[in-house]
Amino acid sequence: MTRPPVPPFSREDAILKVRMAEDAWNGRDPARVAMACTPDTVWRNRSDFLHSRDQVQAFLARNWQAEQDYRLIRALWCPATDRIAVRFCYEWHDAEGRWFRSNGNENWQFDADGLMTARHASINDVAIGDADRLFRWPQGPRFADHPGLTDLGL
Repeated sequence: MTRPPVPPFSREDAILKVRMAEDAWNGRDPARVAMACTPDTVWRNRSDFLHSRDQVQAFLARNWQAEQDYRLIRALWCPATDRIAVRFCYEWHDAEGRWFRSNGNENWQFDADGLMTARHASINDVAIGDADRLFRWPQGPRFADHPGLTDLGL
């Protein structure tokens, strides 16, 4: 299976890869997101360490059940031949309706077919009020004309 764009990444390829990943995550379909990874992918997400596509899928299902009404914006930080560094911000609420904004960085590595072999994510959460929310588009991918992280001052 090939998942274009594939390495080596140009800056434009990396931007496209980041946006495609953002759109998939905003779709909140764990199977779809996991299929962008190799079967033996290795992830670190906060304090969770995952070692397969199946573990990634199960993790995402649990995560999106806990982080409700999830909305994510990603931005390319730095592209390399087979690696991409990303910064991101997302908003979500817990089961009690408390809102949070989560900021972080991800480092991604890809195989020759464009599948993710590794993801390392560092994330910090900040409690916000409903009035402080910035990500209010309907569930699903962010609109093309919605401001990005830099435009929002994040």
